[in-house]
Amino acid sequence: MMAPRFTVSLVLAAVALAGCMSPRGTASEAMPSATAQLKAMQGNAASGTVRFTQDGSHVSVRVQLSGLAPNQEHGFHVHEKGDCSAPDGMSAGGHFNPSGHPHGPQNAAHHGGDMPAVKADAAGNAQVSFQMEGVSIGNGIDGLLGRSVIVHAKPDDYTTQPTGNSGARIACGVIVAS
Repeated sequence: MMAPRFTVSLVLAAVALAGCMSPRGTASEAMPSATAQLKAMQGNAASGTVRFTQDGSHVSVRVQLSGLAPNQEHGFHVHEKGDCSAPDGMSAGGHFNPSGHPHGPQNAAHHGGDMPAVKADAAGNAQVSFQMEGVSIGNGIDGLLGRSVIVHAKPDDYTTQPTGNSGARIACGVIVAS
């Protein structure tokens, strides 16, 4: 027969161990995430950070930018290549479009990389949060890792194909796992 003290210790150890095990996707397990540090393209001052977190079937996005044109809306997209080496950002390629949809707003058919525009405040800063559908954190066909985020000089009209007529690329950052 076991001593009561030993039995209580075994029960407490089992409870503690069970508490360490959790089903996939609960708060105690870190969800996949990625970050892009945006740097200004030649002749521009825009910079900032974009954080992506897998949240079930969608990706949550948090954006902090500075150096934007005050009170101006800016087109904002994930581009297909993780290459910000060209001074004008053109090395990032076109919009990331794994599903082959036309360019458009979030509430209609759109490229996987089409994100809501960002609007700067009077000081040229922007902080926004939103969710993306049809993409994931990862390297697969719909994966964001290794792609780039571009901030454009002008607003996105969500109509002009395939770019939204949002103008020059003013900031770029490669998306990396975090």
